[in-house]
Amino acid sequence: MRPALAVFAAVVLAVLPTAMAPAAHAAPAADTMPLAEAVTQLPVAAEDRTGYDREQSFGGWIDADRDGCNTRMEVLLEEAIVPPAVTGRCTLAGGRWYSWYDGTWIDGPRGVDIDHLVPLAEAWDSGASAWTRQRRVAYANYLDDARHLEAVSSRSNRQKADQDPTTWLVPDNPAERCRYLANWTTVKLQWGLTVDPAERNTLTFGAAECLGTDVTVNPVP
Repeated sequence: MRPALAVFAAVVLAVLPTAMAPAAHAAPAADTMPLAEAVTQLPVAAEDRTGYDREQSFGGWIDADRDGCNTRMEVLLEEAIVPPAVTGRCTLAGGRWYSWYDGTWIDGPRGVDIDHLVPLAEAWDSGASAWTRQRRVAYANYLDDARHLEAVSSRSNRQKADQDPTTWLVPDNPAERCRYLANWTTVKLQWGLTVDPAERNTLTFGAAECLGTDVTVNPVP
């Protein structure tokens, strides 16, 4: 083989495996932006609770990885300030948690609720009614973003219930309002949920008072 052809062949052989390899699909990147900008990206629509049934629509806690700890227990373990003792099939004893909704400390797991920051009923009203049940169960048990499920005091969780920021905005801990608004906006963006006009106004005015607050939106599979 002539020298020039030999060089050309060597280059082709070196490049060919890469050229023929399947293209890698990069995971969607997280998107960080100011809270005020994130609010403008939320689609606005009227809410509709027709057909909502919490148990039928979203189910209960599941044990996705089959390690004996359901979603509630996983969040308790993840968010404990003082870790509880774990025995048997994920029985918890002791431990300490901080409820940022109302700025209180809770000793022992019995006084802790796991709150869906954007409540299940609110999610249904805002677009989840059109999802498959499988996706709604995934929403109810989502552990890939710590902002989605919060270990908080039973009192604050029940006080909040299924309200949106228009009527409930961490009233017992106003120093955390920017955090709450940012997390609410993030969860809705990540799941493609809508806001109603009053909710949009509350988020807009709130964001204007939370200058310097950014949100990072992590794509949901």
